[in-house]
Amino acid sequence: MTAIDIETKRKLREMGATALLDAIDAQDETHVLGMSFEGRLQLVVDEAHSTFNQGKVEGLIRRAGLRYPGADLRRLDLVEERGLDRNVIAQLATCSFIQRQQNVVFQGFTGSGKSYLGCALAKQACQHRIRAHYIRMPDLEEAWALAKDKSQGQTKFLRKYSTFSLLVIDEWLLDHPDEGMRSMLLELLELRYDTGSTVFCTQYAKKDWHPRLGGGVHADAIMDRIVHNTIWIDTGNRNMREHAAKTQ
Repeated sequence: MTAIDIETKRKLREMGATALLDAIDAQDETHVLGMSFEGRLQLVVDEAHSTFNQGKVEGLIRRAGLRYPGADLRRLDLVEERGLDRNVIAQLATCSFIQRQQNVVFQGFTGSGKSYLGCALAKQACQHRIRAHYIRMPDLEEAWALAKDKSQGQTKFLRKYSTFSLLVIDEWLLDHPDEGMRSMLLELLELRYDTGSTVFCTQYAKKDWHPRLGGGVHADAIMDRIVHNTIWIDTGNRNMREHAAKTQ
C-alpha cells in the first residue's frame, strides 16, 4: 500500500475515516513488506476498528458518570477476607446478568466498598459496549424534583433513566423517600422491569427496605419489582476506605 496523497487524506477525514487514515499512516513498511494488498488492507482495517471500539468504550465510560472511573472488578482487594465469592464476581464480569435482566444488590456496612463495586460493574458493562449509568439516590431525588418543574420533564426523566441497560443506584434508601419519590421509583422500576438491570448499593438489609419505603402499597409494589430476580451480595463490614488509606 503506497503512500496516499493529500487529497485522498482530505477525503478520508471528510468521510469521518480518521481512524482508518491514522492506521494507514502508522503502518510499518518493514513489517508488511511482501504482503498482498488484501493482507495489508486487512491489517489497516483491524487496527482502525480496534481504535474505533476503544473510543466507543471510553465514551460510554465517560458518559456513565462513575464515582470511581478507575474501578475494576479484576483488581478487588481482600476478596476472601470480605466474604466475597470470586466465582460470583467472575460471573458478574461476563455481564450475562444484564442479558437476563437480573438486578444486583451490594449490601454492607458504610465503607465496605459497595460504591466501588457498583462502579466497577458499570464500567465492565461499558467495556462490553453496554450503556450504563451511575447515580446516587440523593442526586436521583434532586433530578426528579427539578424535572417536575419543567414541561414534559417527568416524562423525559423517566425515559432517560428507564433506557439504560444497566442503572446503578448508589446510597439506595439512605433517606426515607416521600410519597412523590416512591411513586416515581415504582414507575421507573416498572419501566425497567424485564428490559434492563438495576444495581442497588445500600447499607440496609432486605428486611429494612419495606419500612424505609413507607410500608404501604407503594413499598409492596417496589419490592415486588426488585426482589424476585436479584443477585444479593453481602460486602461485609470491613472498612475499605481505611484499608486504602493504609496501603497508600
